[in-house]
Amino acid sequence: MSFKTMRRKTNSSAGRRSSTTRRRSENLPFDEFGFALTKRKDQKLHHRCHDYSFTQLNPVRVKELCELLSYWNGASFICKSQIERFIRMGIPPSLRGRVWKCLLAIDSLRDTSDFSYQKCLLEVRVPLVDLGVSEYGILSAIATLSETQNHLGLDLGEGSGTPLLRCSADDITVFRQIALDLQRSFPTHRSLMGDSPEAIEGQAKLFRVLIAYAKYSPQVGYSQGMSYLAAVLLMQLGEEEAFWALTALLDKPKYLTELFDFNLTRVQHQVKVFDQFLKHRKPQLSQHLESVGVSSVHFVTPWFLTLFTSLPCWDSVLAVWDLIILHGLSAVFRTALTLVELLEPRLMDLTDEGAVLPLLLRVPFDVSKYAVFIPALWNTEVQDWELKCMSSLVLDESHHEGGEPSQDQKATLSTQASGDKENVQEGEKTSENESASGAKSVLTRVMRLAQRYLSDQRGRQRTEAQGAQTQARSRQRSPAATRVFRSRTGSSLTQSQIRSRRQSQHRGVAQQPVVQGNSDDVAVPDAARRSDSSEPTLKRTSTGPLGKAAGRRSNHSLVSGKSVRLLQSSKKRRSQTPPPTSVLPPSLRAPTLPPSSSNDTPRTALIKELSSRHQTSFPFRNARESKLI
Repeated sequence: MSFKTMRRKTNSSAGRRSSTTRRRSENLPFDEFGFALTKRKDQKLHHRCHDYSFTQLNPVRVKELCELLSYWNGASFICKSQIERFIRMGIPPSLRGRVWKCLLAIDSLRDTSDFSYQKCLLEVRVPLVDLGVSEYGILSAIATLSETQNHLGLDLGEGSGTPLLRCSADDITVFRQIALDLQRSFPTHRSLMGDSPEAIEGQAKLFRVLIAYAKYSPQVGYSQGMSYLAAVLLMQLGEEEAFWALTALLDKPKYLTELFDFNLTRVQHQVKVFDQFLKHRKPQLSQHLESVGVSSVHFVTPWFLTLFTSLPCWDSVLAVWDLIILHGLSAVFRTALTLVELLEPRLMDLTDEGAVLPLLLRVPFDVSKYAVFIPALWNTEVQDWELKCMSSLVLDESHHEGGEPSQDQKATLSTQASGDKENVQEGEKTSENESASGAKSVLTRVMRLAQRYLSDQRGRQRTEAQGAQTQARSRQRSPAATRVFRSRTGSSLTQSQIRSRRQSQHRGVAQQPVVQGNSDDVAVPDAARRSDSSEPTLKRTSTGPLGKAAGRRSNHSLVSGKSVRLLQSSKKRRSQTPPPTSVLPPSLRAPTLPPSSSNDTPRTALIKELSSRHQTSFPFRNARESKLI
């Protein structure tokens, strides 16, 4: 059978199906969100409720939101806090697209990327034309791609020189899977329902967006659930904007990077994390579900892959998406936990798997209503550290179940848990005892991991803060050589020396000796030192006897004449004798400046000292010094 005959048959059958769908969708009214208004008995079939209860903002709030979006800055904390306030109040449907665009930073992502959406579509259309497939005929495309796979045996690399050689087997698989999922994505929405011009164009847009992302990120490709995400984005944004919004959601670590991959292994890990999280938050309900035979993978996986678009009330779905786009992956766990909490009384009364699972997969209308579900969602809190602890717990259990972990895995776990080697060894012994005995609860293990996680960050911050304070103190001690000398020799002083020093302090400042040293070491009287203890120390930037005296911190900024004569005499003695070894270490010595001229008066030297301090950006001690400058 030739390809032309095969395509004719598939096109005729697809035409019969589309005519039936067209008759069904004719003259159907739609609600404000674009879903077909069906009869009440059909609402249970499609699981869609049209009794919306979302809050509407008054014109003043709408104007404020428009002003916020007009000067939006994604790096501003004020903008983020304000947009969270509006999301809590409720985003108007007409402004939701602009809000998502700002939160996802679509424009900056498009400007910084080398990928061209329009160029990618031109490249994709070449193999589609070779296959005889058009994005405007999805039903015929499904049949054609299926027949092509069966006829060629998915071996397009070895052919007889036909144009189909330009299309790989992976491309045909992706094309067919996307075309199949388009028929399942919101079949009652006006942009995807029937064969009206709007529906045909909507299906073509969705097909192009998903194909473009599969080309944009080959390592992720296309997986189930992406069609629901792209369809929701297309309801709020333009075609290219929806593509970049999907890229931001799936590529940024804040959002859904940990949910979607080629083999769906990431979402399986996150489902296990939620299972442990449910055991921690709702132990009785988790035990009840296990006794009934319902696992978290049965209902959490479709929730995560479709981002709760299966909820019957669409205003609640959009509010959930607002929160997810604002907070990221933690909001996904937050939403799932809220649903479970609201359904907990009904679930505890059911003892049959056939009754429990449908209740979780098809959430009742009264639970998913905006007035009920969204306030409960905002009252539910999920912390990032909780999810990290649960993820570590899942990895730990997987290693115990799979055998001894490798050295690289042990290093990774020890790095995530704590930087202290002894604590990690004790934690491993404790975890082994817990896995062997099974007596301790999940809460005990979670608290242990939480303590390791929190103590790691706090310990590092505390160590860094102590190191910074130690360096600051060492820098501040450099102006007072006598203090350094005392700190080094104070421990060896006897009681008699301490007593004699106290007596000399009571006799007066004039009787205190001057510590001999180089130009960096100047004696500071103890009385002045005691008066200076309440003020923060300053770092000296120049040397010399007059400079040192002026740089001293005291309650008086001017130096007495007697002290100046004493310092000048000490300068003459140092000029006659070679300078002894400095008391200060080299790391604490201040940089030297040229000594003052011998003809300078004390007042002139003081003004020069203050000028040098002003040039080196050191603060003045008081207003009197600033007046001298």
